[in-house]
Amino acid sequence: MSIINFMKAHVYYAAVLNISTECPAFKECNKDDIIDVLTQCSNEQRMIIGQTYNAMYGKDLITDLKEKLSEHFKQVMVGLMYPPALFDAHELRHAMKGAGTDENCLIEILASRTNSEIYAINQCYMMQFGIQLQEDIDSETSGHFRDALMLLAQGVREEGYGYEDQGMAAQDATALWEACQDETGENKSVLQDILCKKGFQQLWMAFQEFQLVYGQDIQEAINNCYEGHFQQLLVAIVLCVRGKASYFARKLYSAIYDYGFHNRTIIRIMISRSEIDLTNIKTIYKTSYGNSLHHDIKKYASGHYKAALLAICTGDAEQY
Repeated sequence: MSIINFMKAHVYYAAVLNISTECPAFKECNKDDIIDVLTQCSNEQRMIIGQTYNAMYGKDLITDLKEKLSEHFKQVMVGLMYPPALFDAHELRHAMKGAGTDENCLIEILASRTNSEIYAINQCYMMQFGIQLQEDIDSETSGHFRDALMLLAQGVREEGYGYEDQGMAAQDATALWEACQDETGENKSVLQDILCKKGFQQLWMAFQEFQLVYGQDIQEAINNCYEGHFQQLLVAIVLCVRGKASYFARKLYSAIYDYGFHNRTIIRIMISRSEIDLTNIKTIYKTSYGNSLHHDIKKYASGHYKAALLAICTGDAEQY
């Protein structure tokens, strides 16, 4: 697409959205237009559409979406309009300052993001809410769960080439084994230091060594010794090391079937992974659980909310 056509397209999209928001019968007539425009563009394109919308009409698109839409459909459309780091920042803030602390959200985001993603989240969090992310974590969580989250929120995990060391993996496996034999404060600190700081490839090697030497899966060992949110966080890191797409497929299935279609979790995962690994997540979901993600959304969601999720989930309709 030429630059001229590219810009024309965004002017057109902005015009379509303005017609939708100005429509007297908005609740019935043009929500489909909003879905079509915002789900068929990339996040970068949506940012340009938002800027074009503001330039053409002197209005903020996110504000109009918040005013004109409602409930879960609004959450999806507004969420699509945030850059990824800002979207994560809003989710983390809601998890700590909403109605009670949503530990599952804190675990999901902080266990799965890369250092660069964590850095961007921290910047957005401070700019948006005027406080450091770690300050809120410190005030809203406690114990070793808080300490592990604080480590993850620093974005200090070893990344890139040069960290893989088989000898170190054997040492880490021994340290992990010893830490899984007794639930003490010192052992918890050892676990969080290894799992929150070592690179994913190094951890994968340590888990393999752990299984080979001690004849037990690291996830099983953690489950046998620890409990609560600290245990859930450690297991989430283990699952992410083994494959983030598998982790998110599992989270989606649990949100749909274990938590009665937990809307915020489903929306968060589908938006945050839509341009990263949602295609792989859908494939693993279908292979692991029988039904496609498309099938389960279609079965349990409704209205324009369902249509929006299905539009994000497009590509596996034929599999349901």
